[in-house]
Order: sequence, then C-alpha cells, then structure tokens
Amino acid sequence: MTPRLLLGLMFASSLGLWVGVPLLWLFVAGRVQGATGSLGAAVAVAFAGLVVSVLAAVRLLSWLAHRHADARAARGLEDYGWAPLEGVLVTSTVVAIVVFGVWFFVFSGAEPLPLGLPK
Repeated sequence: MTPRLLLGLMFASSLGLWVGVPLLWLFVAGRVQGATGSLGAAVAVAFAGLVVSVLAAVRLLSWLAHRHADARAARGLEDYGWAPLEGVLVTSTVVAIVVFGVWFFVFSGAEPLPLGLPK
C-alpha cells in the first residue's frame, strides 16, 4: 500500500476511535438498559466494550503506523517514526471536537447558556 493510503486509513481509524466507538457503545448500552431495565448492567457493558474497542483500535493504529514506516522505507524515503500517527491522531481529534461543537451548538437544539434566570 502507498504511504498516502495508509495515512488515510489511519485517519479513518482514528476518527472511528473518537466518534464511532463511543456512539456504538452508547447505542449498545441503551439497548441493554431497555432489555434489562438495569442502568448498572448498561454502564458495565458500555465500559467493558469501550475498553476492548479502544485497545483494538490502538493495536490497529500501531499496525498501520508500522506499515506506513515500512512503505516509506521501501520507497527510500525518510522514516519519521511515530510522527505521522501522532499528527493523524491530533488532526482527527480536532475534527471530531469541531464537528461535535457544530452539532451541539447548531443542530441539537440545546441551549448552552440559559437565557433567563429561574425566579
């Protein structure tokens, strides 16, 4: 695979880490609570699933970073170490935060600051 394709895969995987994994386990936790009526069971399932999913995503990102370094070395390019992965993680984090902020403040209908004080 080309280094650019590997960077794209790292970016997609890291966005999945910040957005997809939490949404998946919130959905699963909601289903568990609906089926059992137990908030504790829902939280336990979500927490355990989140930990396992994050560990799997970290392993995948590490593997992709190694393949990226190998692809660069095969082309005779300089090895940047972990810098490409770090850049991808920072960029995907900023993108996820900005997208969440736009959704929260523009589309969710939530009021971040109350307009009137309670009487």
